[in-house]
Amino acid sequence: MLYWVMKHFLLGPLMKLFCRPKVEGVEHVPATGGAILVSNHLAVADSFFMPLMMPRRVTFLAKREYFTGKGVKGKFKKYFFSGVGQVPIDRSSGAAAQAALDTGVRLLREGKLLGVYPEGTRSPDGRLYKGKTGVARMALESKAPVIPIAMFGTDRVNPIGSKMWYPHKVVVKVGPPLDFSRYEGMAGDRFVERSITDEIMYALMELSGQEYVDVYAAKVKDDLAAQGKHVAGWKAQKPAERLPESKAG
Repeated sequence: MLYWVMKHFLLGPLMKLFCRPKVEGVEHVPATGGAILVSNHLAVADSFFMPLMMPRRVTFLAKREYFTGKGVKGKFKKYFFSGVGQVPIDRSSGAAAQAALDTGVRLLREGKLLGVYPEGTRSPDGRLYKGKTGVARMALESKAPVIPIAMFGTDRVNPIGSKMWYPHKVVVKVGPPLDFSRYEGMAGDRFVERSITDEIMYALMELSGQEYVDVYAAKVKDDLAAQGKHVAGWKAQKPAERLPESKAG
């Protein structure tokens, strides 16, 4: 109930008023059945604008810390994320990561739309980074279509390091579904999963127009932290060393 109240009566109208969001290609989102919505990730605001512009409810796998906070703030966050249908997952170990994938597959088999950021974290500089293969495994095990989505302008609405939101035009562009049914039964093959993930990232690169970097975004952030640098305002100069594969296999 809170999901629809927030979308249509509370937060949604304010987002539409100040950011004039526009969606293109929404006809690619299936009217029924499970599907994976894979998106680039520029800002926290992505997780608000994508569901706002989709015709169906979108569920994200949210980190467990959002549900375990203490005090009034912690209780509010738990109530908010639970109310809008987000599912808590533990990302602290390999076993926890597998449990998170199993949860994603279960939601897809239940016919839900699952929002996924293949990069695993927000881009530190607006470029598109290497995708993690968990999305490929969920696609293979659930047999759900993968639908690429490119977010534009959310990094201006909610810049990295800022707790404030600012008025700015947002565009959500939805691409045609990617079908990996030809690899049915090959979940767990790391070469197939990497090829599929690269194909997904190639589709996101073409849809978003972002420069691609063949490095995990989390590693870039860790390197910056080790150097005592802040992600906010940082711009990388190193060019991409390769593009993700355009076709799996």
